[in-house]
Amino acid sequence: MRVVVQRAKNAAVTVEGETIGAIDHGLMLLVGVTHTDTKEDAEYVAEKIANLRIFEDESEKMNLSLLDVKGDVLSVSQFTLYGDCRKGRRPNFMSAAKPDYANDIYEHFNEQLRALGTNVETGKFGAMMDVSFTNDGPVTLIVESKEK
Repeated sequence: MRVVVQRAKNAAVTVEGETIGAIDHGLMLLVGVTHTDTKEDAEYVAEKIANLRIFEDESEKMNLSLLDVKGDVLSVSQFTLYGDCRKGRRPNFMSAAKPDYANDIYEHFNEQLRALGTNVETGKFGAMMDVSFTNDGPVTLIVESKEK
């Protein structure tokens, strides 16, 4: 799995003009799944993200996690995170998982975040989505399951 983690002051996702997910404070996640990812990868990444110390404490040091600050998550599936741009001008998406498989792993990932005590809002898997957010910091990180 590959997840772009962005600390957010707010975030929302709309489909066909209707807001289907929104948060006020927490993390905006763009979630990519490759064909070799497993539910164990989803569990590892969910636990890692929920406990990343990327929120500021009273001393303005990044010492607090999403769980510590009781932040929310907006999780949006993003197969383009596995786009390979090394050859030519058109990205190759062969490393992205097939939709049914990717959706199962993506849903398991979101369930794991919820099980850790986090409110998780989502986009609509496979839909054309408009995503808006205010990056807080800005703080943006990439978390990958294959680095465990």
